[in-house]
Amino acid sequence: MTAQLGEPENIVLQARDVTFDWSGVPLHWIPNDPVATHLINVLHLLLPAGEEWFVKVFKEALPFVRDDRIREDVLGFIGQEAMHAASHDVVLDHFVDQGLDVRPFVRQVEFIFDGLLGDRDLTGERARAWLFERVAIIAAIEHFTGVLGDWILNAEALDRAGAHPMMLDLLRWHGAEEVEHRHVAHDLYMHLDGSYAGRVRAMTQTITMLLTLWQRGHRFLMARDPLVRGRIKGGLFHLRRTGPAGLTPTGRMLGPSIMRYLKRSYSPLNEGSTSQALAYLASSPAAQAALR
Repeated sequence: MTAQLGEPENIVLQARDVTFDWSGVPLHWIPNDPVATHLINVLHLLLPAGEEWFVKVFKEALPFVRDDRIREDVLGFIGQEAMHAASHDVVLDHFVDQGLDVRPFVRQVEFIFDGLLGDRDLTGERARAWLFERVAIIAAIEHFTGVLGDWILNAEALDRAGAHPMMLDLLRWHGAEEVEHRHVAHDLYMHLDGSYAGRVRAMTQTITMLLTLWQRGHRFLMARDPLVRGRIKGGLFHLRRTGPAGLTPTGRMLGPSIMRYLKRSYSPLNEGSTSQALAYLASSPAAQAALR
């Protein structure tokens, strides 16, 4: 896929062996705002199981790849996604240590990815069609992770609100790598299948799944938070405040991005900036520590 004018090309994707120290990070890492904190914390509930599923599906797809460049990108993607899953999994342990037991909801998420979207003991053409459909779903999800990665890199309101720098570094390191590899899942799907109808179907399924999980995940976190104790109702209606405040993405940002995805001419490289992502990775405390 051709990069945008002025953007770096032919980047070799590599996993960065990052670590984070959660010992000093409060449960409400956006001070005095458990609602916004948990709207973003839903990510931690979804990503370990989701990205482990990405890795599994892409490994299954590798034998069908006939292009050396795409194969190299897929291998780099697999390494980065495995590190993302492991890093967010540690955050879940941190929540449990602070009295927020997220394991019941995480088990539901694991059922979706391992059960509903897992292997179905299919063979032959049916197995290949199901594999390619799951690659299409990953490409749709990766559109959102790329858009969200671009958002978190530019979310200065979180800094002004006093968000904990360790959590911001995790989110921005992850977001930067999502921007860095934002083209890989789309390239793989177009290489394996490329059906426009398949892309539209996968996006429709993805929107439904993500909206449902985010709504239920936020309600779960607000109800189980040992400090809030259910005094504040959870739900996506809170985005009407947190979005305009710059503390979370907005529907006005995500809606148009979906319309761009549905264009036949869609290119992931038109979402976000590789240069900005690489610049953050060059300054991220965790990413730089991994080089030493």
